[in-house]
Order: sequence, then structure tokens, then C-alpha cells
Amino acid sequence: MNRIVSLEFKKRSQGVFELSTAALLVAVAMFCTAQSAQAQTAGSFSVSVGATHIAPSVKSGSLSSLTLAGTVPNAKIDVGSNTQATAALNYMATDAINLHLPLNFGFRHEVTGAGSIANMGKLADTRVLPITLIAQYRFMEPNAAFRPYVGVGLTYANFYKEKGTGLLTALTNPGGSATSLKFEDKLAPTVQLGGVVQLNDRWFVEGSYSKTFLKTQAKLSTGQSIEVRLNPDAFTLQVGYRF
Repeated sequence: MNRIVSLEFKKRSQGVFELSTAALLVAVAMFCTAQSAQAQTAGSFSVSVGATHIAPSVKSGSLSSLTLAGTVPNAKIDVGSNTQATAALNYMATDAINLHLPLNFGFRHEVTGAGSIANMGKLADTRVLPITLIAQYRFMEPNAAFRPYVGVGLTYANFYKEKGTGLLTALTNPGGSATSLKFEDKLAPTVQLGGVVQLNDRWFVEGSYSKTFLKTQAKLSTGQSIEVRLNPDAFTLQVGYRF
């Protein structure tokens, strides 16, 4: 009798255990599904890494002249492009609005002659650290395989490590001490177009185009100056992971 009761108890215990295990697996599956479903919704964070190419669209004024230090008429400047490794942080404030913070270590640009001094060579080097925050509006559903977006924000352009060349000195202060220069730091509006392609629940690829409407002025140690619209175009491609 005891043996029959024992066997019956074991069967019931095994059944309860199997039922509990099944329930646990279902709960885990539901939790994972819920996590995946929420991966692109409000409150989610993501990081991405890749590269950004910045191409200034330059419109230069002419170098100012001084009474005691003449200059070549119609002397203008151009600014070259640069590509660097970049990263970004993202926070979905709502299902559709994403706060996008690009990260970088700065870009290096060559300053060359334009106008009457075109093709003469390099005048200077400058480094620029763009600090940008963009609010993106993402279209489609949160779990769509592709989500295009538009964005608008602000960029603070911090210029540093400017260095003039011998050509700059020859043009602005011939026979004198080396000419140095400093670009003014500026705050400028930025607009953006892009899209996110989901590879799976966590990994994604993102590409974007940004335009910053940036006008600044370079001041020379000779007292001369030149105003320039840089209006850089930025092209970014990154791979990201969403938490």
C-alpha cells in the first residue's frame, strides 16, 4: 500500500515539476519577447561605432588688408575634407523621438588658397571638435526592419591647434615673424536625414547625412582677418547595439 502511495506521489511530483518547468520556460520566453519588443521603444539606449566623413562646402570672403601690411587682392581660402572614426549614443525619449549624441576625437582640416591665390599650396592646418546634439523623429513602427528619420539640433564647433605655414607668412607678413591664426568657435544649427536597418533584436546599421550651417572668422596675428562659411556636409555609417 505504501509502495502504491509512494509511486503515486512520485508521479504527481514529476507532473508538477514538469508543469512548473514548462511554466518557467513560457515565462522566460514571454520575458525575452517583451524585452525584444521594447528594444526600440521609449526608454531604450543604444551605442554605435563607425566612421564619419566631413566635407566643408566653403564660401570664403577676401583677406582684409592693413595700412602697414598689404596683402594680395582677392585672397580667399578653401578648407579640405577629413574622415575619422566616430561613435554615438542614443536615447529613445518616446517611441518616435530619439536623442542622438555623436562622439568623436576631432577632425583635421587643411586650409589652402582660393581666389587669386588658388593652387599656391597649404596656408594652415586646423583641428575642429564638433559637439552636437540632435533630436530625431523616427518614422514607422518601433519594431520595423527599417526606420527612416529626420533630425534637427545644434553644433558647437571648437577650433584648436591652428598652425600657419611659411606660405601664409609670405603672403601676409613677408620678411617678418611667422603668422599665426585662430578660428572663432561658433554655435550653429544642424539638420539631419538618415535611417536605421535592424539586423536582429539588438544589432543595427545606421547611415546618415547631416548639414551644419556654420560661419566663422579666422583672425591672423598680423591683425588681418577673413570670414568664411564652412557649412560642412557630414556622412556617417555606423554599426550599433541596442540595450
